Amino acid sequence: MAVIELTKDNFDEEVLKSDKPVLVDFWAAWCGPCRMVAPVVEQLSDEHPEYKICKLDVDSQPEIAGKYQIMSIPSIFIFKDGKIHNQTVGVQSKENLLKLFD
Repeated sequence: MAVIELTKDNFDEEVLKSDKPVLVDFWAAWCGPCRMVAPVVEQLSDEHPEYKICKLDVDSQPEIAGKYQIMSIPSIFIFKDGKIHNQTVGVQSKENLLKLFD
């Protein structure tokens, strides 16, 4: 399953109204650590169809980044039933990201 690129137009539908748990990777193209975590996020998308995996570019979507008070990237949030379930900042292993869903 492909990673979903989020915008202000699809955020509510893809994340807040999702019937699956959702991982949102808040990132930017210029961010080295974001590029390090990107392949891990892609792997999760391929290996775990029970989750929805999304990315949000904080530079092109500043209003959403502001709403969630993103101060450091990569920030990874897990949403369940439209609410923040868990979150972390920085490069994480696939195992650590999976634990966030618990």
